[in-house]
Amino acid sequence: MQMPAGVLLDRLGVRCVGRISALLWSVASFAAALSPGLGSLFGARLLLGVSESPTFPANAKSLGYWFTQEERGLATAFTDAAAKFSTAIGVPLIGLLLLHFGWRWSFAATGFLSFFYFVLFYLIYRNPSEDQGLSPNELQFILEGGAQLEDQVKARSGTSLGYLLRQRKVYGLALGWGAYNYTFFLLLTWLPSYLSVSLHMDLFHSIFYTSVPWLFATFTDLLIGGWLVDDLLRRGYNANRVRQTVMVTGMALGLAIFGAASARTPVGALIWISLALGGLAAAAPVAWTVPSLISPRESVGTLAGAVNFCGQIAAISAPIVTGYMVSETHSFAAAFITATVILLLGIVGYTFLLGRIEPIPEPEEKR
Repeated sequence: MQMPAGVLLDRLGVRCVGRISALLWSVASFAAALSPGLGSLFGARLLLGVSESPTFPANAKSLGYWFTQEERGLATAFTDAAAKFSTAIGVPLIGLLLLHFGWRWSFAATGFLSFFYFVLFYLIYRNPSEDQGLSPNELQFILEGGAQLEDQVKARSGTSLGYLLRQRKVYGLALGWGAYNYTFFLLLTWLPSYLSVSLHMDLFHSIFYTSVPWLFATFTDLLIGGWLVDDLLRRGYNANRVRQTVMVTGMALGLAIFGAASARTPVGALIWISLALGGLAAAAPVAWTVPSLISPRESVGTLAGAVNFCGQIAAISAPIVTGYMVSETHSFAAAFITATVILLLGIVGYTFLLGRIEPIPEPEEKR
């Protein structure tokens, strides 16, 4: 759903699509909690995937409207770090609900949280042109700082997905996101089992140890991918060089997951995994700012959706591939080595295909 969701965001707007999306995913969570059988549970989870699909492309599009280029890093880091922090606190909390109250309450809890978010989004979010509390001076400041300009006429037609798919930069960004997401979702889904199976930690303690790398990732996401990048830009450093350096260095630190392949103690494994996740987390908000920096007018959603399609293919693949590898080898070493190779491909994508972070020409200008 990433590509159609991105197109809908550009055509219908963040406010409309975001409201429908948030409402439906809270419904999907409650439906999972009430499912009488496997078929209905599968349907509820399918609805969740459909309804959550616009979330990150919508974040990229709305932050492009609201923040100057020198402030966008930290703003994006807040949204991205929330995904890490929610994992750090969510895995143990949902794990406790699961252990003490059963699986239905673990789904119901996410339903209540999702509905609370829907209410907040419905009441608060507006585009700059729709916000009555935004003064003309504030709007001028945002636009002069390089925020994406709203263009309702352009939004109705938009830049075609086909045009964007002919751009080399899109493939470089897609390859980098795919590599990042592969490792991210490998750890998101398998880290408790890795600690339990390979390092012989009981399930209760593995749930809480899982929080350590995600808390560290939250910290590096905000400090390096957010605050440091924006601070360097305000000091006058070359924007392209700063962003590329953080993205490539962060992905390179992600290669530390290779060290977990030979770890023998939980502490040693968590050090390697924390270093890997911390590096990837520092690169992530920078990568998520790129669509709003390179997209033609009113096409951030389409570009972000197309790129995140590759990210989600990797997210789907990582848990499955890891499961087969572990079942065949009775070890996570091969899975971590595979993630290392994929991260190297992501670095190649950022360096040689994405290249300079600069706007893709408007289709009319290209002709």
